[in-house]
Amino acid sequence: MKHAIIVGSEGQDGRLLFDRLERDGYSVLGIGRGKTSPVDILDRDGVRALVSSFRPDEVYYLAAHHGSSQDLGAEESLDLLQASHEVHVAGLLHFLEALRRDRPSASLFYAASSRIFGHPETETQDETTPLDPRCAYGITKACGTLCCRLYRRLHSLRASVGILYNHESPARLAGFVSRKIVDGAVAIQRGNRTPLVVADLGARVDWGFAPDFVEAMVRIAAREEPGDFVVATGVARSVREFVEVAFGLAGLDWRKHVVEDPSLVARPSPTLVGNARKLRTMTGWAPSVSFEEMVGILYRAACSRRENGK
Repeated sequence: MKHAIIVGSEGQDGRLLFDRLERDGYSVLGIGRGKTSPVDILDRDGVRALVSSFRPDEVYYLAAHHGSSQDLGAEESLDLLQASHEVHVAGLLHFLEALRRDRPSASLFYAASSRIFGHPETETQDETTPLDPRCAYGITKACGTLCCRLYRRLHSLRASVGILYNHESPARLAGFVSRKIVDGAVAIQRGNRTPLVVADLGARVDWGFAPDFVEAMVRIAAREEPGDFVVATGVARSVREFVEVAFGLAGLDWRKHVVEDPSLVARPSPTLVGNARKLRTMTGWAPSVSFEEMVGILYRAACSRRENGK
C-alpha cells in the first residue's frame, strides 16, 4: 500500500485528490486548517516527525492562501504577503527538508499558479515563460516554485511543480465566479428576481475541469524524473460564454438577467492561456470534458444543492 500526504486537503483540489487516491488503494493523510490537523505546517520539527513516522511515498502540497481581487491594495498588504509566504513557502520548505532527510525517494508535487507569470507578453505560456508575478499570491507561489527547483538541483529530490490554470468542479466554494454564475442561473430559473451581477463579461479565462487537473497531479507525482509542468486546456473562454451556457441550460435569456459592474474588481486580471504540450507529451494527459460539458456538470450540481437546501 502506498502512502500519501495531502497538504491542503480541505480545498477543492485536496478533497478531489483525497477521494481519488483512496479509490486507488492509498493510505492518505490529510492536512488542513484548524485544530484537527495532524501537524502545523509551520512547525519544522513537527513536520519532520510526521514524515518520519508516516513515511509517505508522495506528498501533494496544495495549500493556498487567497487574497481577493476585490480588496483595494490587497497585493501590497504586508499581512497578506506574510500569510501567503507562510503557506506557500515556509510550510513547503519544511516538507522539502523533511523529505530530503528522511524520505529522499519520495516525490513531492507543488501546486503553483499561472499567476507566477504576471502579465506575460506571449499569448500562451509554458514552462520557459519568465516568472514576473504582480501580486502576493503569484510572488509567493513563484518563490515556492524556485524552492522546488533548488531542491531538485542541489539534492536530486523528486520535487515537481504543477503550474495550474483556472479549474472548476462542484467542490468549488461559493465566492468564485464559476459558482456564482451557476448558482445565479438556478436561483433565477426558480423564481428569484435578483439579477446576477458580474464584474466583466469580456474577461477571458483558460478554464479546466478540476478532476482532470487532479489526474495531472497524480501523473506528475508518479514520474521518476521531476520537473515543472503547465496544467491547462490551452483555450480561453469568456465569462460571457460561461454565462450563455449556464443560462441556456436553465432555459433563460441571460441578457435579461445579467448585469456588469466593473467596480467589483479593483485589479483586473490578465488573460492567461497555458500551453500544456510538455505534460501531454510526457504523461499522455488530456482534458476529459469540454468547456460546455464542464459548465453542465457545475449547473447540475447547483440544481442539486438548491433542491437539497444547501
